Amino acid sequence: MSASDFAAQPLPGWRRAVLKVGSSLIAGDAARSDGPGLDPRHAAALAHFIEHARSRQREVVLVSSGAVAAGRHRVGAGGDSLVLRQALASLGQASLIAFWQQLIERPVAQVLLTHDDLRNRRRYLNARATLRELLRLCALPVINENDAVAVDELKLGDNDNLAAAVASLVDADLLLIATDIGGLYSAHPRDPSARPIERVEKITPELLDATSGGAGTLGTGGMRTKLEAAAKAGAAGIATALFCGRDAQAVQALEHDRLHGTLVLAQGDRLRARKQWLRHAPSTGRVRVDAGAYAALHRQGASLLPGGVAGVEGDFRRGDVVEIADETAPFARGLAQYSATEIRRIARHHSNEIEALLGFRYGESVVHRDDLVLLDATPSSSEATS
Repeated sequence: MSASDFAAQPLPGWRRAVLKVGSSLIAGDAARSDGPGLDPRHAAALAHFIEHARSRQREVVLVSSGAVAAGRHRVGAGGDSLVLRQALASLGQASLIAFWQQLIERPVAQVLLTHDDLRNRRRYLNARATLRELLRLCALPVINENDAVAVDELKLGDNDNLAAAVASLVDADLLLIATDIGGLYSAHPRDPSARPIERVEKITPELLDATSGGAGTLGTGGMRTKLEAAAKAGAAGIATALFCGRDAQAVQALEHDRLHGTLVLAQGDRLRARKQWLRHAPSTGRVRVDAGAYAALHRQGASLLPGGVAGVEGDFRRGDVVEIADETAPFARGLAQYSATEIRRIARHHSNEIEALLGFRYGESVVHRDDLVLLDATPSSSEATS
């Protein structure tokens, strides 16, 4: 069974994608202490896809496994205890980043995350701000789980689900998961009766149960974790494409927006899912704005800048959901980029003065337009299209 089993189908339109690459695609025989280390044989085609996307003004965030295998190769250590794997992950991180840097012309940046970083709203905002800035600098973020401290994540080998979380974090349009088989089949790929499944409308519990097979020699997540990730991405309005990262032709087809693999459809609109969460999440304070800020937010889809802040109510922290109100009533909700105390200090000042006033700067806005939803029935043009 291979990618040639899957007929070409169009990829959904995308401007930003998260690409997840498992260790089985880049480690070769590195699981053995006498192995050759990280192997560019398959990664080179994936790197070419990333560079091609950039030439088309598209952005790719890479979630890459392989640190444990790279660390094992460096020290020649056998065994598979959890504490050993944590140490090997630490040893292998530098090699993993150097590996991708050799294949990518632009700067490569390492970002280590845990699931806790994405559950905590302040750390979530910090991670997203860093990734946005890296993309603005035309760097390639290479994300891995912080295996040295994330015991549960290393034990579960959950980079697939981390990739889904990252896709939501960076507002990706598409999640790409490179596997070592062509895609999803109706049975085990070695079963002669297995048939390729090219399109999945919705991931059901029955489908997950049917894909609970074992993982490969190096990989720690089989098809079930990939479908779990696709389900999470789909719930956030992000489609997922599963394809064979070992097949150079399948990878090359991605450059032409063609998929030889399985497409898992998004469940609803990405923007709508996020805005819906903001509408209903508990708020911990209120920011009152003047008429100019009201007009900019309500009619132009702008971010809320400190100069338009007329007052602050409550004691909230960076990352909390706050109401945004004019003189009469709340008309919007969003994630605060600064705490209540900090906003009080920068209110009525120009964004250029934030660092002088606080001694640091998270950004120019009090609430960024990507983290803001209007409460009336008619969204601004920016909210409807961003």
